[in-house]
Amino acid sequence: MIKFISTRVLLALLTMFIVTTITFFIMHMVPGGPFLSERSSDATIEMMNIKYGLDQPVYIQYGKYLQNMLKGDLGMSYKRVGYSVSEIIAEKFPVSARLGAAAVTVSILIAIPLGVLAAYRRNTWVDRLITSFCTLGISFPSFVLSAVLLYVIGIHFQFLPTIGLTSPWHYIMPVIALSLSPISYITRLTRSNMLDVNGMDYLKTARAKGLSEPVVLFKHALRNAILPVVTYLGPLVAAIFTGGFVVERIFSIPGLGTYFIDSINGRDYPMIMGTTIFFAGLIILANMIVDILYRVIDPRIRLN
Repeated sequence: MIKFISTRVLLALLTMFIVTTITFFIMHMVPGGPFLSERSSDATIEMMNIKYGLDQPVYIQYGKYLQNMLKGDLGMSYKRVGYSVSEIIAEKFPVSARLGAAAVTVSILIAIPLGVLAAYRRNTWVDRLITSFCTLGISFPSFVLSAVLLYVIGIHFQFLPTIGLTSPWHYIMPVIALSLSPISYITRLTRSNMLDVNGMDYLKTARAKGLSEPVVLFKHALRNAILPVVTYLGPLVAAIFTGGFVVERIFSIPGLGTYFIDSINGRDYPMIMGTTIFFAGLIILANMIVDILYRVIDPRIRLN
Protein backbone atom coordinates (compact mmCIF):
# COMPACT_ATOMS: atom_id res chain seq x y z
CA MET A 1 0.00 0.00 0.00
CA ILE A 2 2.82 2.44 0.88
CA LYS A 3 4.59 1.69 -2.40
CA PHE A 4 1.35 2.21 -4.31
CA ILE A 5 0.63 5.55 -2.62
CA SER A 6 4.22 6.74 -3.19
CA THR A 7 3.99 5.88 -6.88
CA ARG A 8 0.64 7.65 -7.23
CA VAL A 9 2.01 10.76 -5.51
CA LEU A 10 4.94 10.90 -7.94
CA LEU A 11 2.59 10.46 -10.90
CA ALA A 12 0.34 13.16 -9.45
CA LEU A 13 3.27 15.59 -9.26
CA LEU A 14 4.21 14.80 -12.86
CA THR A 15 0.63 15.34 -13.96
CA MET A 16 0.48 18.66 -12.13
CA PHE A 17 3.68 19.77 -13.85
CA ILE A 18 2.28 18.87 -17.28
CA VAL A 19 -1.04 20.61 -16.57
CA THR A 20 0.75 23.71 -15.30
CA THR A 21 3.05 23.88 -18.33
CA ILE A 22 0.36 23.37 -20.95
CA THR A 23 -2.04 25.83 -19.30
CA PHE A 24 0.61 28.51 -18.90
CA PHE A 25 1.77 28.52 -22.52
CA ILE A 26 -1.70 28.13 -24.07
CA MET A 27 -2.94 30.97 -21.87
CA HIS A 28 -0.25 33.29 -23.19
CA MET A 29 -0.89 32.23 -26.80
CA VAL A 30 -4.45 33.60 -26.68
CA PRO A 31 -4.62 37.10 -28.24
CA GLY A 32 -5.22 39.99 -25.90
CA GLY A 33 -4.07 40.79 -22.41
CA PRO A 34 -5.37 41.52 -18.91
CA PHE A 35 -5.27 45.30 -19.29
CA LEU A 36 -6.52 45.87 -22.84
CA SER A 37 -10.19 46.04 -21.87
CA GLU A 38 -9.77 48.85 -19.37
CA ARG A 39 -9.70 51.65 -21.99
CA SER A 40 -6.24 52.67 -20.87
CA SER A 41 -3.65 54.43 -22.95
CA ASP A 42 -0.79 52.52 -24.52
CA ALA A 43 1.61 54.05 -22.00
CA THR A 44 -0.51 52.87 -19.07
CA ILE A 45 -0.82 49.36 -20.51
CA GLU A 46 2.93 49.21 -21.04
CA MET A 47 3.53 50.37 -17.47
CA MET A 48 1.16 47.70 -16.09
CA ASN A 49 2.85 45.01 -18.17
CA ILE A 50 6.24 46.05 -16.78
CA LYS A 51 4.86 46.10 -13.24
CA TYR A 52 3.60 42.49 -13.47
CA GLY A 53 6.49 41.24 -15.60
CA LEU A 54 4.38 40.62 -18.69
CA ASP A 55 6.92 42.44 -20.86
CA GLN A 56 9.43 39.63 -20.34
CA PRO A 57 9.70 36.55 -22.60
CA VAL A 58 7.15 33.86 -21.83
CA TYR A 59 9.75 31.27 -20.82
CA ILE A 60 11.16 33.66 -18.21
CA GLN A 61 7.66 34.32 -16.86
CA TYR A 62 7.10 30.56 -16.73
CA GLY A 63 10.31 29.96 -14.79
CA LYS A 64 9.43 32.63 -12.24
CA TYR A 65 5.91 31.23 -11.88
CA LEU A 66 7.24 27.74 -11.16
CA GLN A 67 9.63 29.10 -8.55
CA ASN A 68 6.83 30.98 -6.80
CA MET A 69 4.43 28.03 -7.07
CA LEU A 70 6.94 25.72 -5.37
CA LYS A 71 6.99 28.22 -2.50
CA GLY A 72 3.19 28.09 -2.28
CA ASP A 73 2.72 31.50 -3.89
CA LEU A 74 0.11 31.46 -6.69
CA GLY A 75 0.42 35.18 -7.27
CA MET A 76 -1.86 38.20 -6.96
CA SER A 77 -5.04 38.67 -8.96
CA TYR A 78 -4.83 41.29 -11.72
CA LYS A 79 -8.53 42.12 -11.53
CA ARG A 80 -9.22 41.92 -7.81
CA VAL A 81 -6.51 44.22 -6.64
CA GLY A 82 -5.03 43.48 -3.23
CA TYR A 83 -6.17 39.85 -3.12
CA SER A 84 -3.97 36.84 -3.71
CA VAL A 85 -5.17 33.87 -5.74
CA SER A 86 -4.98 31.67 -2.65
CA GLU A 87 -7.25 34.04 -0.72
CA ILE A 88 -9.82 34.09 -3.53
CA ILE A 89 -9.82 30.29 -3.81
CA ALA A 90 -10.23 29.98 -0.03
CA GLU A 91 -13.16 32.40 -0.20
CA LYS A 92 -14.98 31.04 -3.26
CA PHE A 93 -14.33 27.30 -3.21
CA PRO A 94 -16.41 26.46 -0.10
CA VAL A 95 -19.51 27.66 -2.00
CA SER A 96 -18.72 25.41 -4.96
CA ALA A 97 -17.76 22.55 -2.61
CA ARG A 98 -21.11 22.66 -0.81
CA LEU A 99 -22.98 22.56 -4.11
CA GLY A 100 -20.78 19.80 -5.53
CA ALA A 101 -20.95 17.69 -2.36
CA ALA A 102 -24.74 17.99 -2.32
CA ALA A 103 -24.94 16.89 -5.96
CA VAL A 104 -22.61 13.90 -5.45
CA THR A 105 -24.47 12.83 -2.29
CA VAL A 106 -27.87 13.07 -3.96
CA SER A 107 -26.57 11.15 -6.99
CA ILE A 108 -25.28 8.24 -4.89
CA LEU A 109 -28.26 8.05 -2.51
CA ILE A 110 -30.79 7.99 -5.35
CA ALA A 111 -28.94 6.07 -8.07
CA ILE A 112 -27.77 2.98 -6.14
CA PRO A 113 -31.23 2.05 -4.74
CA LEU A 114 -32.76 2.71 -8.18
CA GLY A 115 -30.19 0.43 -9.82
CA VAL A 116 -30.80 -2.34 -7.27
CA LEU A 117 -34.58 -1.98 -7.70
CA ALA A 118 -34.31 -2.12 -11.50
CA ALA A 119 -32.20 -5.28 -11.30
CA TYR A 120 -34.53 -6.89 -8.76
CA ARG A 121 -37.62 -6.10 -10.87
CA ARG A 122 -35.94 -6.99 -14.16
CA ASN A 123 -38.12 -6.88 -17.30
CA THR A 124 -41.09 -5.44 -15.41
CA TRP A 125 -42.70 -2.03 -15.88
CA VAL A 126 -40.60 -0.75 -12.98
CA ASP A 127 -37.39 -1.73 -14.75
CA ARG A 128 -38.54 -0.22 -18.04
CA LEU A 129 -39.59 3.02 -16.34
CA ILE A 130 -36.24 3.40 -14.56
CA THR A 131 -34.31 2.54 -17.74
CA SER A 132 -36.28 5.11 -19.75
CA PHE A 133 -35.62 7.75 -17.08
CA CYS A 134 -31.89 6.98 -17.19
CA THR A 135 -31.77 7.22 -20.99
CA LEU A 136 -33.43 10.64 -20.83
CA GLY A 137 -31.20 11.80 -17.99
CA ILE A 138 -27.94 10.84 -19.69
CA SER A 139 -28.92 12.66 -22.89
CA PHE A 140 -29.93 15.90 -21.11
CA PRO A 141 -26.94 18.28 -20.63
CA SER A 142 -26.74 20.08 -17.29
CA PHE A 143 -26.70 23.56 -18.83
CA VAL A 144 -29.87 22.84 -20.85
CA LEU A 145 -31.62 21.44 -17.78
CA SER A 146 -30.47 24.48 -15.79
CA ALA A 147 -32.03 26.86 -18.30
CA VAL A 148 -35.29 24.86 -18.37
CA LEU A 149 -35.53 24.72 -14.56
CA LEU A 150 -34.67 28.40 -14.26
CA TYR A 151 -37.39 29.46 -16.69
CA VAL A 152 -40.16 27.01 -15.78
CA ILE A 153 -39.81 26.61 -12.02
CA GLY A 154 -37.97 29.78 -11.09
CA ILE A 155 -39.39 32.44 -13.38
CA HIS A 156 -42.72 31.16 -14.74
CA PHE A 157 -44.16 29.44 -11.64
CA GLN A 158 -41.83 31.17 -9.13
CA PHE A 159 -41.69 28.08 -6.91
CA LEU A 160 -37.98 28.35 -6.06
CA PRO A 161 -35.39 31.14 -5.78
CA THR A 162 -33.21 31.56 -8.84
CA ILE A 163 -30.20 33.58 -7.66
CA GLY A 164 -27.51 32.76 -5.13
CA LEU A 165 -27.06 29.95 -2.63
CA THR A 166 -28.19 31.35 0.70
CA SER A 167 -30.85 28.85 1.82
CA PRO A 168 -31.67 25.15 1.36
CA TRP A 169 -34.28 26.10 -1.25
CA HIS A 170 -31.56 27.68 -3.41
CA TYR A 171 -29.81 24.31 -3.70
CA ILE A 172 -32.71 22.39 -5.25
CA MET A 173 -32.50 23.47 -8.90
CA PRO A 174 -28.67 23.56 -9.19
CA VAL A 175 -28.38 20.15 -7.51
CA ILE A 176 -31.00 18.67 -9.84
CA ALA A 177 -29.18 20.10 -12.86
CA LEU A 178 -25.83 18.70 -11.71
CA SER A 179 -27.02 15.30 -10.46
CA LEU A 180 -29.47 14.13 -13.14
CA SER A 181 -26.82 12.76 -15.50
CA PRO A 182 -24.75 11.06 -12.72
CA ILE A 183 -27.92 9.54 -11.26
CA SER A 184 -28.82 8.09 -14.65
CA TYR A 185 -25.35 6.70 -15.32
CA ILE A 186 -24.84 5.20 -11.84
CA THR A 187 -28.31 3.65 -11.93
CA ARG A 188 -27.59 1.89 -15.23
CA LEU A 189 -24.15 0.83 -14.00
CA THR A 190 -25.54 -0.56 -10.75
CA ARG A 191 -28.35 -2.39 -12.52
CA SER A 192 -25.96 -3.99 -15.00
CA ASN A 193 -23.53 -5.18 -12.34
CA MET A 194 -26.30 -6.41 -10.04
CA LEU A 195 -27.60 -8.57 -12.89
CA ASP A 196 -24.09 -9.95 -13.42
CA VAL A 197 -23.71 -11.10 -9.81
CA ASN A 198 -27.32 -12.12 -9.24
CA GLY A 199 -26.78 -15.72 -10.30
CA MET A 200 -23.62 -16.29 -8.28
CA ASP A 201 -23.44 -19.28 -5.93
CA TYR A 202 -22.85 -17.21 -2.80
CA LEU A 203 -26.18 -15.41 -3.36
CA LYS A 204 -27.97 -18.74 -3.76
CA THR A 205 -26.37 -19.86 -0.49
CA ALA A 206 -27.45 -16.67 1.25
CA ARG A 207 -31.04 -17.15 0.09
CA ALA A 208 -30.92 -20.81 1.11
CA LYS A 209 -29.98 -19.73 4.63
CA GLY A 210 -33.24 -17.81 4.81
CA LEU A 211 -31.84 -14.31 4.60
CA SER A 212 -34.31 -11.65 3.51
CA GLU A 213 -34.08 -10.35 -0.05
CA PRO A 214 -33.03 -6.80 1.00
CA VAL A 215 -30.16 -8.28 3.04
CA VAL A 216 -29.10 -10.47 0.12
CA LEU A 217 -29.23 -7.57 -2.33
CA PHE A 218 -27.70 -4.76 -0.29
CA LYS A 219 -25.27 -6.65 1.95
CA HIS A 220 -23.99 -9.43 -0.30
CA ALA A 221 -24.73 -8.65 -3.95
CA LEU A 222 -24.16 -4.91 -3.83
CA ARG A 223 -20.71 -5.21 -2.25
CA ASN A 224 -19.41 -7.03 -5.32
CA ALA A 225 -21.43 -4.98 -7.79
CA ILE A 226 -20.36 -1.62 -6.36
CA LEU A 227 -16.73 -1.63 -7.56
CA PRO A 228 -17.48 -0.22 -11.04
CA VAL A 229 -19.54 2.49 -9.35
CA VAL A 230 -16.60 3.38 -7.12
CA THR A 231 -14.47 3.58 -10.28
CA TYR A 232 -16.88 6.16 -11.64
CA LEU A 233 -16.77 8.30 -8.50
CA GLY A 234 -13.42 9.84 -9.43
CA PRO A 235 -14.56 11.09 -12.86
CA LEU A 236 -17.91 11.97 -11.29
CA VAL A 237 -16.29 14.45 -8.90
CA ALA A 238 -14.43 15.96 -11.84
CA ALA A 239 -17.60 16.18 -13.92
CA ILE A 240 -19.58 17.73 -11.06
CA PHE A 241 -17.05 20.47 -10.40
CA THR A 242 -16.20 21.28 -14.02
CA GLY A 243 -19.83 21.02 -15.10
CA GLY A 244 -20.71 23.22 -12.15
CA PHE A 245 -19.00 26.20 -13.78
CA VAL A 246 -21.88 26.73 -16.21
CA VAL A 247 -24.54 25.88 -13.63
CA GLU A 248 -23.06 28.37 -11.18
CA ARG A 249 -23.10 31.00 -13.91
CA ILE A 250 -26.74 30.35 -14.85
CA PHE A 251 -27.97 30.49 -11.26
CA SER A 252 -25.65 33.39 -10.30
CA ILE A 253 -23.95 31.33 -7.58
CA PRO A 254 -20.87 33.15 -6.21
CA GLY A 255 -18.63 30.10 -6.34
CA LEU A 256 -15.19 29.43 -7.74
CA GLY A 257 -16.63 28.31 -11.08
CA THR A 258 -18.20 31.70 -11.73
CA TYR A 259 -15.00 33.47 -10.76
CA PHE A 260 -12.97 31.14 -12.98
CA ILE A 261 -15.08 32.04 -16.02
CA ASP A 262 -14.75 35.75 -15.20
CA SER A 263 -10.98 35.37 -14.89
CA ILE A 264 -10.80 33.81 -18.35
CA ASN A 265 -12.86 36.60 -19.87
CA GLY A 266 -10.70 39.20 -18.11
CA ARG A 267 -7.35 37.48 -18.87
CA ASP A 268 -6.54 37.31 -15.17
CA TYR A 269 -3.52 35.05 -15.69
CA PRO A 270 -2.67 34.24 -12.04
CA MET A 271 -6.31 33.42 -11.31
CA ILE A 272 -6.58 31.17 -14.37
CA MET A 273 -3.43 29.31 -13.39
CA GLY A 274 -4.35 29.04 -9.73
CA THR A 275 -7.85 27.66 -10.29
CA THR A 276 -6.64 25.25 -12.99
CA ILE A 277 -3.92 23.87 -10.72
CA PHE A 278 -6.34 23.68 -7.80
CA PHE A 279 -9.00 21.75 -9.71
CA ALA A 280 -6.40 19.48 -11.31
CA GLY A 281 -5.09 18.62 -7.85
CA LEU A 282 -8.63 17.99 -6.64
CA ILE A 283 -9.34 15.59 -9.50
CA ILE A 284 -6.06 13.73 -9.01
CA LEU A 285 -6.75 13.40 -5.27
CA ALA A 286 -10.28 12.09 -5.92
CA ASN A 287 -9.00 9.41 -8.28
CA MET A 288 -6.28 8.40 -5.81
CA ILE A 289 -8.86 8.01 -3.03
CA VAL A 290 -11.01 5.86 -5.34
CA ASP A 291 -8.07 3.54 -6.02
CA ILE A 292 -7.42 3.15 -2.30
CA LEU A 293 -11.12 2.45 -1.66
CA TYR A 294 -10.82 -0.53 -3.99
CA ARG A 295 -8.66 -2.26 -1.40
CA VAL A 296 -11.01 -1.34 1.42
CA ILE A 297 -14.13 -2.62 -0.35
CA ASP A 298 -12.55 -5.83 -1.64
CA PRO A 299 -9.46 -7.02 0.30
CA ARG A 300 -8.73 -9.52 -2.49
CA ILE A 301 -7.61 -6.68 -4.73
CA ARG A 302 -3.89 -5.99 -4.67
CA LEU A 303 -2.69 -2.51 -5.59
CA ASN A 304 0.54 -2.60 -7.56
